Amino acid sequence: MALLMWWNGPYPSVITLTISMDMNMLKSSQVFTPGAFPVHTFVDDHLIEKKEQLLDTLDMGSMLISISGPSKSGKTVFVEQCLGRESLVQVTGAGVAKPEDLWLKVFDILGTPILESNSTTSSSGGKVAGSGQLEGNAIFAKGKAGVTVESSRSDSETTSSSFSVDCLQLLIRELAGTDFIVFIDDFHYIPKSTQSEIAKQIKEAIRQGVRFICASVPYHSDDVIRGNPDLRGRVFSIDFEYWGNEILKKIAYKGFPRLNISYRNTAIDVLSSEAAGSPQLMQYLCLNACYELGVRAYSDGLIELINDKEMLRKVCRRTVLSTDYGSIVEKMKEGPKTRGSDRLIHQTKYGWDGDVYRLLVKALSLDPPTLTFRYTPLNERIVGMCKTAGPSGSSIIGACEHSARIVNDAALDRIVEWDGENDVFDIRDPYFLFFLRWSDITDN
Repeated sequence: MALLMWWNGPYPSVITLTISMDMNMLKSSQVFTPGAFPVHTFVDDHLIEKKEQLLDTLDMGSMLISISGPSKSGKTVFVEQCLGRESLVQVTGAGVAKPEDLWLKVFDILGTPILESNSTTSSSGGKVAGSGQLEGNAIFAKGKAGVTVESSRSDSETTSSSFSVDCLQLLIRELAGTDFIVFIDDFHYIPKSTQSEIAKQIKEAIRQGVRFICASVPYHSDDVIRGNPDLRGRVFSIDFEYWGNEILKKIAYKGFPRLNISYRNTAIDVLSSEAAGSPQLMQYLCLNACYELGVRAYSDGLIELINDKEMLRKVCRRTVLSTDYGSIVEKMKEGPKTRGSDRLIHQTKYGWDGDVYRLLVKALSLDPPTLTFRYTPLNERIVGMCKTAGPSGSSIIGACEHSARIVNDAALDRIVEWDGENDVFDIRDPYFLFFLRWSDITDN
């Protein structure tokens, strides 16, 4: 702990520089936090307008907020920073098969009681069966099938109760007019048939004062509206894009000095380029750069991160271990089953031979890292790898179309996209591109 003293009149005054102490206590994993809220490296310069839109719309209280953006683009962190995690009832669409599954997640977070049972003993005999309703802290539907109370009596009497819950009314009772906001992340994971019913219930809950935010990927951004067209005009959309390199660099600029690491701008350029627009991936790269430098906590001596090609290669090789698309890429390399004649095999300058599917995988991994490939540059990459004539244009287009289907079917998600009208191959998950670039799979 550093102390600074000065005289002000007859008595000395002491200021304790707690910042110095706090920095000495920081671990690298506290500064760079992939998968968690980045307390020390949060960057929001480019999000000020979006934050104002979010807060203003919530203040209106009559709109569903739909936040859409690519995977790993910082949507969840943005919401948490704007509103505070204590204000959010944060649930995910994953594992939701019916509306009740989603609302029960909300009730679990709130600690709302759902089911009560009791038992008593008696010496009388007889049997009674009928319908009933529990009152008190939980609300239950009236007249619903399955709402029964059954008692059997003998020398000892045991009473058991089962109830059907009206989740919508319970949700409204618990959250209407409160400071809580239901944040449904990954809404697109919910089956389409279930989305429709949930959208209807969201509309009614909003009408009665419950506030909602739904987050999804861009190509599912209107799922909640399609689920209930009546929500059109009642939804405010906030769209995210992948981060530009200059914004990603600010994560490094904020974080490294907190660990007493100086840096060369050229080294930060490499890391931001490899992050492919993802702040989460940038956090991983910066954290692993610390580990490769041997810095796991604030360093007593100044450490320098330079643009050393071998060291940065080790950073990327360490980072790629956090993701694995191996089986998906293998299927992509194999392509669809052939019908009739075998595919043409091409010799490459890398020392191996392969068909158009294997060439496509390798081309996607080449420098510079790119998420969106138009036909002409992609064709140039593929042909440039071949010692002799490369595959035809129609063969490359066919490989793009089939590969997108193979990848998405294997991943159970749309992590790549082939736009046949504009001849554009788009990688929607930066981690998929990173795996292509830094695993050994493209050369095996």
